[in-house]
Amino acid sequence: MPETLRYKIFEPVLLIGTEKFKEVDIRVRVRGGGNSSQVYAIRQAIAKGIVAFYQKYVDEQSKREIKETLVQFDRSLLVADPRRCEPKKFGGRGARARFQKSYR
Repeated sequence: MPETLRYKIFEPVLLIGTEKFKEVDIRVRVRGGGNSSQVYAIRQAIAKGIVAFYQKYVDEQSKREIKETLVQFDRSLLVADPRRCEPKKFGGRGARARFQKSYR
């Protein structure tokens, strides 16, 4: 994994500060996709996990501060990208492309 992608994983930790992560153990397993998409999935899982931890076990005020900090830096840390691959349909070689029309 390239070094720049490794720094992307630590963005939530660096933004919030290591003090807030003292009580939390992080273990993430990723499958599918390429290097970049896996890194973005990991950083999103870490960010969402710390927000959920602070909501459940700590107070609502600190959770709101953490969430605000993360969203202000990068909204994709907490909000997933809904775009997916469109399924192929009949009459063509792809989702939108059609076979060429011929009259003879």
